[in-house]
Parts: sequence; C-alpha cells; structure tokens
Amino acid sequence: MSTETPMSSPQCRHLLDSLSDYVDGTLQESLCVEIERHLAECEDCRVVVDTLRRTVYLVQTLEQDQPTLPSDVRVRLFHKLQLDEFLEGDTMTEAPAK
Repeated sequence: MSTETPMSSPQCRHLLDSLSDYVDGTLQESLCVEIERHLAECEDCRVVVDTLRRTVYLVQTLEQDQPTLPSDVRVRLFHKLQLDEFLEGDTMTEAPAK
C-alpha cells in the first residue's frame, strides 16, 4: 500500500512551484511542455490547475464589476483580520491614526 497522497509526489510538488506562472502564461515553453505532459497523466494536478484558472478568472471578473470598499470599512476589516501590514503603502486606504 502506497503512503503517497494526491499531490505529494515529487513531480506534483515541482508542478505546484510553477503553477502560477503556468496559468498566467509566463512560464518558459520547455517547462510548459513538461507540465502539460504531467497533467495528461495526473488527474489531481489537472483539478488543481482547473481550480486555479477558475479562481483567477473569478477574481479578475469580480475586480472589474465590484465597487471598492469604502476606505474606513477596508481599514476596519483588515484590522479585524489582523492584516494591518497589508494596509501599509496601500493607495486605496489611508492607515488609521495611532
């Protein structure tokens, strides 16, 4: 019985390292060929790639169609989620006064 779980093989882990560039279309052609060959044989990785593509599409679509959060709401949300460091240098919000 194999102890390998889906996405735990070395080939799958290597794929994950390059996945974002592959989906964005910025990966070297030789690596794309390697990934496509792997995807032809690995259903788990095909699911991951498909999910990432759909997620990127949805985020891009939502960014175009959704109004931005009011600055004060964004600041409160990030503070509540303890993500204040992501507000530093953010042109969409002004950091709360301390």
